[in-house]
Amino acid sequence: MSRLDSFIRRLEAQRACIDFAARPGNVPEGPIFELGLGNGRTFDHLRECFRAREIFVFERQVNAHPTCVPDAEHLLVGDIMDTLPRAVLRFRGRVAFVHSDLGSGEDARDRATALKIAPLIAEAVAAGGLVASDQALVIAGWQPLPPPPGIAETRYFLYRKPRA
Repeated sequence: MSRLDSFIRRLEAQRACIDFAARPGNVPEGPIFELGLGNGRTFDHLRECFRAREIFVFERQVNAHPTCVPDAEHLLVGDIMDTLPRAVLRFRGRVAFVHSDLGSGEDARDRATALKIAPLIAEAVAAGGLVASDQALVIAGWQPLPPPPGIAETRYFLYRKPRA
């Protein structure tokens, strides 16, 4: 598969997972976390889908389109291993949905990142909340969900935190 085809499939998967989370009743009340701003496309889609929610974005260095950058109160800039633990302290058990797109394309690096962020995500997410990730996550007790129709099993990953 060409890199262009792979990129298109990744974007289709992101949109399908965000749209799934945005369906009425699919996530509890609470803020949204976007892990990895990139150039802001998924953040922009999250704003469209979750108009009434606060969206907090985590990014190492902002290079997004100017119209797709959150305000300073909702943008956490720096290494994810510094910014996410602080956010977990603030939002523990209240985050409705996490979209994580932190993949670098380097398998070993991506697996290591996924292992580090999984327990932090588990602490942040509310009961019944969802996580959509470009990387497989290991979170004990969470229910892996099948991807939305038309999305390959290993293209994107969905998880639901058990309801209390």
